Amino acid sequence: MRLSSIRLRRMPIYEFLCRDCDTRFEQKRSGAEFDAPAPPCPNGHASTRRVLSVFATAGATASSGPAGTSGGGCGAGCACAANA
Repeated sequence: MRLSSIRLRRMPIYEFLCRDCDTRFEQKRSGAEFDAPAPPCPNGHASTRRVLSVFATAGATASSGPAGTSGGGCGAGCACAANA
């Protein structure tokens, strides 16, 4: 089998928060499940909600200066830079 013939299925990872025990957990879901109700938490509580996942990457681009000189936040193109 040729590598170029392999099709990868990408599934987004959604983050959830339990309102009862404050447990944060993740679940892979297909795009068709985007509007599906939030799953119960690992502790069995049904009162959960989807939350915004926060992540960061590290590395330099050709247009970036030395680390720490971007004015704060993740970089000039990130919304958190405006809040710094």
